[in-house]
Amino acid sequence: MEPNSYWQTSRAPRYSLLFAVPLHVFCQILAGLLAGGPGGAAHGGLRNGADVILQGLFIAVAGPWGPALFMACLVGVGVWLVLRDVRTHPARLRASVFARMLAESAALALAFGVVVGTITAQLLSALGPLMRPSPADVGWWTKLMLSVGAGIYEELLFRVLLVALLAFAARRVLGWSVRAAGVLATLVGAAIFSAFHYVGPYGDRLELYSFVFRMIAGIFFSALYLLRGFGITAWTHALYDLFLLAF
Repeated sequence: MEPNSYWQTSRAPRYSLLFAVPLHVFCQILAGLLAGGPGGAAHGGLRNGADVILQGLFIAVAGPWGPALFMACLVGVGVWLVLRDVRTHPARLRASVFARMLAESAALALAFGVVVGTITAQLLSALGPLMRPSPADVGWWTKLMLSVGAGIYEELLFRVLLVALLAFAARRVLGWSVRAAGVLATLVGAAIFSAFHYVGPYGDRLELYSFVFRMIAGIFFSALYLLRGFGITAWTHALYDLFLLAF
């Protein structure tokens, strides 16, 4: 493998999208088990907010067939992108690349926790100690499902769709350069990403510290998506949330 080939190869759909598949499958299995288990009506029905928004768009069009249509489109587009990439690059997939992507995601998740927390503390040191938002009163397995779902659906909604749309609009409508459009999309997308966590019946109580904390996290995730692609960003986000859940 060439010295710089990993950084290019790991961004390709055949690696980036396939790398995200286990997260999606695990989230769906957990959601199904929780829905059928004790308290399923109350907590098993909880889904990641970004998942609800994405499925809601399809429900508005297709009614009760919306969730199935959403899943079919998600899988169909992913398979098409992977197959197109495989035809362009017919070389055999290498397990070592996936292993390095997992290691990179874990290292980034740990680094993000330290860096984001430190930056937020420095910016808001005058406010006193960290005030963590009170988590919803749900079980550990439900929190695990929501954390994994955040890696897939929040990255799909806020990075793949929102950041890309904002950057496209800045280039086409405002005539900005690619770099300036990327900066705008990253900042605005991060603010929307942070605000999203305070919406709905299970949204956190709005606090300046947690809002800034999540906005800075959103900036990092947006920058990571632009630099490293969807798969590594999704895993980094999921592992980041799991580390917060554990510690």
